[in-house]
Amino acid sequence: MRILAAISLLALSASCTTAPGAPRTQMAGAQGCASLTAADLGADSASGAWVAAANGLPAFCEVTASLTPVAGSEIGVVYRLPENWNGKVLGIGGGGWAGNITLMAATEGLQKGYATMQTNGGNAGTDVWNNGWMAERPESAADFSHRAIHLMTVHGKQGAAAFYNRQPSQSVYNGCSTGGRMGLMEAQRYPADYDAIIAGAPVYTLQTQTSAVFRNQAFAAGGGAGAFNAADLQLVQGAVLAQCDAADGLADGIVNDPTSCNWRPSALQCTGGKTASCLTAPQVTALQSVYDGKRASDGSYMMLPLRRGGEAGWAMFVGTIGTGEDPTRGGGLGGIYPVANPGREWNMLGMSEADYLAVRRSPFAAMYEAKSPDLSAFFARGGKLIMWHGESDPGPSPVATLDYVQAVQAANPRAADQMRYYTLPGVGHCRGGPGADGVDYLAAIEGWTSTGTAPRQLVGHNAQSGITRPHCAWPGVARYSGSGDANDPARWSCVARPS
Repeated sequence: MRILAAISLLALSASCTTAPGAPRTQMAGAQGCASLTAADLGADSASGAWVAAANGLPAFCEVTASLTPVAGSEIGVVYRLPENWNGKVLGIGGGGWAGNITLMAATEGLQKGYATMQTNGGNAGTDVWNNGWMAERPESAADFSHRAIHLMTVHGKQGAAAFYNRQPSQSVYNGCSTGGRMGLMEAQRYPADYDAIIAGAPVYTLQTQTSAVFRNQAFAAGGGAGAFNAADLQLVQGAVLAQCDAADGLADGIVNDPTSCNWRPSALQCTGGKTASCLTAPQVTALQSVYDGKRASDGSYMMLPLRRGGEAGWAMFVGTIGTGEDPTRGGGLGGIYPVANPGREWNMLGMSEADYLAVRRSPFAAMYEAKSPDLSAFFARGGKLIMWHGESDPGPSPVATLDYVQAVQAANPRAADQMRYYTLPGVGHCRGGPGADGVDYLAAIEGWTSTGTAPRQLVGHNAQSGITRPHCAWPGVARYSGSGDANDPARWSCVARPS
């Protein structure tokens, strides 16, 4: 239950007799929550409430504030400061085209004792695909691109220091999807914000959005002749598993190393009319093109390849039914098209290579994309970076994440010691799929920072199927020993991938 609900910290600031910046004795509890002021956060306005311990969560002070760095900007932030603090702050990223200020997102951090920091990204809406506001409010677009997550962090640390009367001992960031992009943006633009960053399945360039468009076009080609229904996608996944699943020593419905799986759609091509057990020629062409991806004249992927083995889950992000539409409206590209490709009318089926190049070269892309491999300033401070990606992700392709990881490795000698990349076989976008998607990333980064030794593998668990599997640091891949409980990570070893 909430007590001291809706206390106005702005009003408290006006009535407080302590001079701004003067040292005060704070109590990390209900009394401290009541005495914390908007000025302590450096916020324009704020309100707070003490929340009693309940439902497995500790008691905490919940502070909701607004930051207005420039005219036209209004960044919402929420800080949750637990009574029993571990001395660390945890930044949490958003998803889709929205921030994330939910208690659910903060739960794990609070349970571990972190003071959590969240933002709405500069927009109060929660619809992850409704992003037309980006084209209508330029400052909000800048907030979502990079400014909101940075200021959330700066003011969150300031508020935590005021509440607990001591500086945080460590700053950690955790995010997936858009949250992954935000994490990379922090490392690139604001390298002093965090000591350790966890960035999963990062939507770090607009290639994620353009890839969605061109995949939709592939399945819609020929008036939808290349369309796949759910049964067709399951047929394909079954054929992929039949050829590649057991390559890791265990047939368990998961392809551990899709990079070495060379199954080709032509193996299922019908010799006569279409049946439930074969694919038409247009379907084979569409599927092969999605596996291969498509490059533009500048050498970049305008359509990133998708991995084999997770086809049954593609329809969540891809217009596999052949209409040219998908549930995400091209990953949200339609909503930002007025600023991503000014002067051109949005047309999913009509988008061309020239449109792709214009989108990638736009001022919006320069502001939004987190593609720089130069993390030298972040690494020079001792920063540690964990990146990870589900191999069956039908949204942002794991191919793009690997490309970025390798670019960082090439540009930064310190990356060998301070960055690790993990692939999660059978896992979809951030979660889901038959793979072991439940990983304690915070425990992994805590272990790394406390011991100085990067984890060679992460252990994941699938709550639905009950499986447990190790996820190896790239370029390693897990291989089963051939005997014993497959849910025992000790029965697996990280081995080199086939060249």
